[in-house]
Amino acid sequence: MAVVRILTITQPLRTPPRNLPKLRFCSAATAAPRQLILYSKPGCCLCDGLKEKLHAPLMISSPNIQLQIRDISTNPEWETRFQYEIPVLARVSEDGTEEILPRLSPRLGVELIHKKIAEAFR
Repeated sequence: MAVVRILTITQPLRTPPRNLPKLRFCSAATAAPRQLILYSKPGCCLCDGLKEKLHAPLMISSPNIQLQIRDISTNPEWETRFQYEIPVLARVSEDGTEEILPRLSPRLGVELIHKKIAEAFR
């Protein structure tokens, strides 16, 4: 059985990064939250680093993005598909299909990750 954690980011950062462009999404009242999926597994330091960097932009200006973290070790299909590629980010399109996003370098800062997420949802 697959374990899926859904995180809704609601807490503001203590010291938000400067000069981040605002993500432009429909309000929660008019549209369902957009979904971003992170395929990960316990003990993956690259995954943990990306999780931390994802939380920052989502907390700042993206209340309509729901981050779902999927542990690939709980699902044989995910493990076979992503075992050598994690962390993997995917966005869920309006028709429910997943689109794998281009791999983000672990060296990217929060601001660039924020920009890439905004581009993925345009």
